Amino acid sequence: MIRRSAITPLLLAVTVLLGGLAACRPVAATGEAVRLPAPALDATAATSPREETAVLAGGCFWGVAAVFEHVKGVQQVTAGYSGGAADTAHYDMVSDGDTGHAESVRVRFDPSKISYGQLLQVFFSVALNPTELDRQGPDSGSQYRSVIFYNSGQQQKIADAYIAQLGSAKVFSAPIVTQVVPLKAFYPAEDYHQHYFRLHPDNPYIVINDAPKVAHLRELFPARYRDDRNFVDVRLH
Repeated sequence: MIRRSAITPLLLAVTVLLGGLAACRPVAATGEAVRLPAPALDATAATSPREETAVLAGGCFWGVAAVFEHVKGVQQVTAGYSGGAADTAHYDMVSDGDTGHAESVRVRFDPSKISYGQLLQVFFSVALNPTELDRQGPDSGSQYRSVIFYNSGQQQKIADAYIAQLGSAKVFSAPIVTQVVPLKAFYPAEDYHQHYFRLHPDNPYIVINDAPKVAHLRELFPARYRDDRNFVDVRLH
């Protein structure tokens, strides 16, 4: 498997010719990028600002992080690893695909501005193709599987109900294979993985696989979209 950092301009051209640009788009029944319906079951909006955490995995963490850094109500986004042990939470080890980790993103958000269910709506609409098993677009291996790591019973209920809702509505052309599992731990990735989309906009991998996701977010959720130049990690204390 080719490491993402090794993608060259020549490989970029070849990938585009082979349809790489289409690989990162959600495979809805229409074949087009669509805004999925909001969750029928969701948390009640908080009446005052506070902080909650969601941990999601959907392929390369660069792209998932990029999407949520552009979402209003999100306060902090961290790329990292979940599903395995602390001593294997390192990129070179996780990339081998045998650590149990999935490349994940921790999203700290204000539930008075955006709900957990609304985060999942964005996640399934633009951040991944939830019908791909142990892969995402050009990346293959269990470290690229799609997972919702819940940290409360409420999050589990909302995630399970939303997946069932989308399955019943048949909005995807194949069954959703996203796992819903308890969060045991989240380990931040190396510093060079943080805010990668913003810092390396011309990286061929970003251009092919991640820029379209952010574009779809802006197209499908204009009221929730923000320019990431205005995004600064902020935590409530």
